[in-house]
Formats: sequence, C-alpha cells, structure tokens
Amino acid sequence: MIKLAIDAMGGDFAPEEIVKGVNLSIKEYEDLELILYGDEEQIKKYLTPSNRVTIVHTPMVISMGEEDPRREIRNNKDTSLVQAFTAVKEDLASGVVTAGPTQAVVVSAHVVLRRIKGMSRMALCLGLPDLGDGKQRLLLDSGANLELKAEHLVQLAEYATIYMREVMGVKEPVVGLLNIGTEEAKGREIDIEAYHLLKDNKNVTFFGNIEPKEMLASPCDILVTDGYTGNMVMKTAEGVAIAIGRVLKQGIMASTKAKFGYLFMKGVFKELKNKTTADSIGGAILIGADGIVIKAHGSSNATSFHAAIGLARRTVLANVAEKMKAIIGAKDE
Repeated sequence: MIKLAIDAMGGDFAPEEIVKGVNLSIKEYEDLELILYGDEEQIKKYLTPSNRVTIVHTPMVISMGEEDPRREIRNNKDTSLVQAFTAVKEDLASGVVTAGPTQAVVVSAHVVLRRIKGMSRMALCLGLPDLGDGKQRLLLDSGANLELKAEHLVQLAEYATIYMREVMGVKEPVVGLLNIGTEEAKGREIDIEAYHLLKDNKNVTFFGNIEPKEMLASPCDILVTDGYTGNMVMKTAEGVAIAIGRVLKQGIMASTKAKFGYLFMKGVFKELKNKTTADSIGGAILIGADGIVIKAHGSSNATSFHAAIGLARRTVLANVAEKMKAIIGAKDE
C-alpha cells in the first residue's frame, strides 16, 4: 500500500474541497492509504468513511496570509502542514500533499525533511498545460528560489530528467533553457554559463535556449530557469488564459448569433478550459527534498486536489528520489 500524508487544512477552500478530493482518490486507487492532518470535526463533515483513511486531529493551521511562515513553522510544530511533513520524515508516509502557502511548504521541506544529500537547492517543478501537440512539459523553478546559480540549474535539470522519464514516461526528455533569445550568447551571465554546462552534461539531452513565447509549443519536455523568472512566466500565462476566457465570454453574450455558435463550439471551449486549469495537472513536485512533496494549487477544488494525490502516488511508485540519490552518489565517487 502507498501511504500519503494530507494537509487537510491547507488551501483556500480547505477542508471541504481537500477532503472531497480525498474521497475521489480513495475510490479510484485501491492501493492508497491516506493520513489526514487537520480539525477532525471539520474533516468528518465531508469525509466518506473508509478503513484506508486515518484522521490525526491537528486543528492548528498556518494561514494562507502568514507573513513570516519560517518563524511560524519553527515555533509551532503542531500545525496540520508541519505534522504532515513530519509523517514523511518519520516514515509514517511516503509523501505529502498540500495546497498550503507556497513559502510555508518550501520552508517546511527545508526544516523538517531537509534536502537530499548532495542537492544544492530545492525547486518547484510544475506541469505545463498541453495545448494540442500531446507533449507534457515541465517548468522549474516555478517559485522556490528567487535566484539560482548556473550549476544549480544544471542539477535541477538532471532531477527533472529523471522525473520526466520515470513518472511521465518520456524515454529521452529534452531540456531547454528559458531565455530572452535563442542565440548561445543571449541572456544574463548565469544563462550563458548554464547554457555551456547543460550542453556538456551527459545526464541531460540539451536543446538550447527557448524564448517564453515558445514554451508551450517548443520541442522541449523540460524548461529550466530561476524561481523569480519561472513564477513570473507562470503567473503571466495564467493571467492571459483568464483574460482570454473573459473576452470570449463577453463576445458570446454580446449577440444571439454568437450564443448560437457557442452551442456548436461548446465542446472545444470545455476542452480548452480543462487543459488550462489545475484540474488535470494536479500540482508541482518540490524536487530536491528528501521525501516526496506535492504542492497543489492554493485554490484547488476537489478535482484538482484529487489530481495532486494521483501525482504523488505516481511519484512514489516511480521511486524518483532514490534514483536522483543514485546519480548524485555516482557523481561524488
């Protein structure tokens, strides 16, 4: 059985949507056992009883608006988030899934789990939407580190390559460096240095520089950059998708002819919405942590949190962390 720790109180719509996502996951995966950390009374309002779900009463919560999560985590180890991480640390669970605040998740990973020995940084590795070519792409770092060195980007590309191969089923993942131009000498000093290091690295298949406008249509499976750039790109893409949706809605409602046409295009619009929301992606894996950590979107509903649990399950089954440790160990010998 695969055991996962769930922060039932993390997220904008916790615990209701989190617990409903748990119900969906228990129904779909017979090899899954879940430990829910949170307010037991609140959880039971929405939980479908199952002998594969355990509730650990931890009513204290890290607020989504917490200004100093590092202090809160160090001073208060009884919150649902920290207790879920502690379960992984103590081998009570193989991974943790949370929709809690990103900074709190990263800090908890550092304080409770620590980094894999030999890993220089952790990074959030996010699945990008497939907009038609069938290719699954990963973007990292999408927010864990504002700044990174060139050698950090290379190591993250190595881990993401393992993750893409073992979890996503891509035999030879192609890595691209997110940059302002495709030429070898483009970008900041870090980008130029990272380009040459990636080009010479035997553990990755390096394509070259990729401009942000091409990231959803490039031949690359993995896109690497620093956390500041990655987060800006990710949130810009989300904002554009939302804005386009609003414009389309306004256009459809503007005339009877447009409303009539929408009836024929309804399936297409629904498919587009499904591809650009968190429901199919699930969340981001925090790579580099000594344990499986899946960060679900803060506004996760039941469907998207269910997808995040599924992602955690696949990652545990693929034994990704141990395979990365093997590569790091081989390089140190």
